[in-house]
Amino acid sequence: MNQKFLIVTLLWIFSSCAADAQLNKKLGGILDQLKSPAGALSDGDIVGGLKEALNIGISNGSAEASKVDGFFKNELIKIAVPPEAQKVATTLRKMGMGAEVDKFTLSLNRAAEDAAKKSKPIFLKAITSMTIPDALTILKGSDDAATQYLKKTTNADLYKTFFPVVDSTLNINKATEYYSELVTVYNKLPLVKKVDPNLKEYATQKTIDGLYVLIAQEEKKIRVDPAARVTDLLKQVFSKAGK
Repeated sequence: MNQKFLIVTLLWIFSSCAADAQLNKKLGGILDQLKSPAGALSDGDIVGGLKEALNIGISNGSAEASKVDGFFKNELIKIAVPPEAQKVATTLRKMGMGAEVDKFTLSLNRAAEDAAKKSKPIFLKAITSMTIPDALTILKGSDDAATQYLKKTTNADLYKTFFPVVDSTLNINKATEYYSELVTVYNKLPLVKKVDPNLKEYATQKTIDGLYVLIAQEEKKIRVDPAARVTDLLKQVFSKAGK
């Protein structure tokens, strides 16, 4: 018989038979301690730990994305010409305008990098609504469960908030101007179907998607690498989760 189970059983018998109320109280306290493993985490600890993990992921992800070439030289998140305009890019390259297409692609990614600098407070505000049931589900979830929760619950609001930021950086980096020039040249060609994809909507969503990718990478580090758990709470939460 398990030794701990035997002790619990004996204490329960003694506490049931004891006439002394004080003894009952004392034995009851011992029972509670034996039934609850030492170091057990509260729901609040779990929520706090997951918020810390997302906080770190957001901070590191936004820092990585916002540096020079953070988007442009990261093939996982590099923003290409909008799908609707791929034919435009291909046709103009054949016409010897490859340099102009490349200039636009670079400016598009520079705009995303600049916008990423302003993403951190937007994301941090979004994690405040995490509930205890959310946290318990995320804790036992996949390596990017917290990021997927963030994406599911915040994408719409982030898009609304982020759109004017991306719009501004597209103009600053001349991506809008370069794009307009490319589309104008293409639409003047004979026998082509005119195109005019919404660059601002595309760039906004792609920028947000890229940030999610980087946040997910940071989350996975915390889950699988004990060295990435830089606070005591993170160590407790993710070690208890068996991650």
